[in-house]
Amino acid sequence: MLHAIKPPRRTCLELLAILSLLFLITWSIAVNAAHKNPPGQDCPQPRFTGKAPADLYATANPLDVNRRNRRAGKELYEDLSNPSCVACHGEKGDGRGQLAQQFDPPPRNFACAATIEGVPDGQLHWIIKNGSRGTAMPSFDYLTDEEIWQLVIYLRSLTDHE
Repeated sequence: MLHAIKPPRRTCLELLAILSLLFLITWSIAVNAAHKNPPGQDCPQPRFTGKAPADLYATANPLDVNRRNRRAGKELYEDLSNPSCVACHGEKGDGRGQLAQQFDPPPRNFACAATIEGVPDGQLHWIIKNGSRGTAMPSFDYLTDEEIWQLVIYLRSLTDHE
């Protein structure tokens, strides 16, 4: 005669413990998935920004890359622009600023050499001056050309942090 094997009886406390464990595992997976690629982490970061006019696109930065220009660019990046570049692009330029989570596409990751190397100086100048349609990047048309070129120098220096 065959006897059916009876499954062990679980107490309510044991069932609650198992359900709690399953909930924690599911929650942990969901949280990790949400934080797997925070804004700016993609490197290289694909972008389909409009192209600057040909004459500006091909323009090399006319300023010398030196400490004075880099420092001036850093001051603009951190404090003197409004809104501050740091708010979106982060202190390290990695696209992880305080406001970054609310933007799609996320702010550009300037700390990623593979992302920034393919962007000519003239293109960066044009985007800073005019903003970037289809993104949250505003126009900084109140900055002088010299200030924008100093920002470009500073942005290019951010890849040194990797």
